[in-house]
Amino acid sequence: MTELGTALRGYERQDGRKGIRNVVAVAYLVECAHHVAREIVMLNRDAAHVIGFPGCFPNPYSQGIMERLCTHPNVGAVLLVSLGCESFNRYKLEQAVEESGRPVHTIVIQNDGGTRRSIEQGQRWVAERVAELQSAPTVPMDVSELVVGTVCGGSDGTSGITGNPAAGRAFDRLVAEGATCIFEETGELIGCEDIMASRARTPELAVELRHAVEKAATYYATLGFGSFAAGNADGGLSTIEEKSLGAYAKSGQSEISGLIKPGDIPPRGGLYLMDVVPDGEVRFGFPNISDNAEIVEMMASGAHMTLFVTGRGSVVGSALSPVIKIAANPHMYERLTDDMDINAGRVLTGEADLAEVGDEIYGLILALAAGEKSKSEALGHTEFILTYKSFEPIGPACLPV
Repeated sequence: MTELGTALRGYERQDGRKGIRNVVAVAYLVECAHHVAREIVMLNRDAAHVIGFPGCFPNPYSQGIMERLCTHPNVGAVLLVSLGCESFNRYKLEQAVEESGRPVHTIVIQNDGGTRRSIEQGQRWVAERVAELQSAPTVPMDVSELVVGTVCGGSDGTSGITGNPAAGRAFDRLVAEGATCIFEETGELIGCEDIMASRARTPELAVELRHAVEKAATYYATLGFGSFAAGNADGGLSTIEEKSLGAYAKSGQSEISGLIKPGDIPPRGGLYLMDVVPDGEVRFGFPNISDNAEIVEMMASGAHMTLFVTGRGSVVGSALSPVIKIAANPHMYERLTDDMDINAGRVLTGEADLAEVGDEIYGLILALAAGEKSKSEALGHTEFILTYKSFEPIGPACLPV
């Protein structure tokens, strides 16, 4: 692992942000182009990642998320893969990437000779960009420039007493050093509204935090199910409130600086809650939240990497940015050692306390920022999911000065 004193270096982007990776994003713009995009990256899987939107008709959410992802600090170049007749606005997306200063090219399968020719053309373009990006210069980067997200998935009875609070300790340290930290899962904060609101920077922000959780509770009550699965119960959790208390612990104890929605870029360092539950009435095709969708949404808000706490065990990673897997109990860690980066279960065995595991997580964050690979990266995990949602813009109370 990289020593804590090691100086960080990043890839400077035109907007002033810095990336800790320099990958080529190969983005399909409709499910019909997914196969071609996937084949294009096969020759450069470590340096090119597939992302995309499967729907034929976009909405402002999907368009905005794709624009944010294709101009993410970890992305150095973008290849767009279009079938040709979908309604996604590829011209607007290409323009956004071009204006960001990144190389961008669009393949239109219907115009470029079909599957085989499109794959060959895409592979040539990606290979050229990968060669260019490998020699790209880096610049000094400070901890205060990092953006780190956190999720928990496959939670059990140990998640809330080991992995989540340890991640919260790492968050507190990052926030104290000026970094930006994002936590989410408002559907798993039900029952925590008041204690969370007590940490808000302003009374007006406290009201917004409560409203976000109330919206989530109403949304899932209408949907007919919430963020509590059979696996959670098998792992020893009894209610959504108990699960929520454990999930809340990963936010740490710092003051909450603001509330954002997917794709909103936090204006300064601090701790932010991301509201991931769609606005408006429950609609067909607007799914329940999922871990990988949340990782994507935090990436769209600039997250360089994500802390993923799991008790039952999850093996997923992410395209574009690293995922740190934190095992909440020692038994699962032993079974899935190849997938887990941190064994927070040592708290249960008395081998470490929460502060020590939090410091270990913090150290690994710096190591990844310095170029070390997480377990999911080394295994080639590049999961990605983007579906339909709808959000209203945040108000001024959500980002108090």
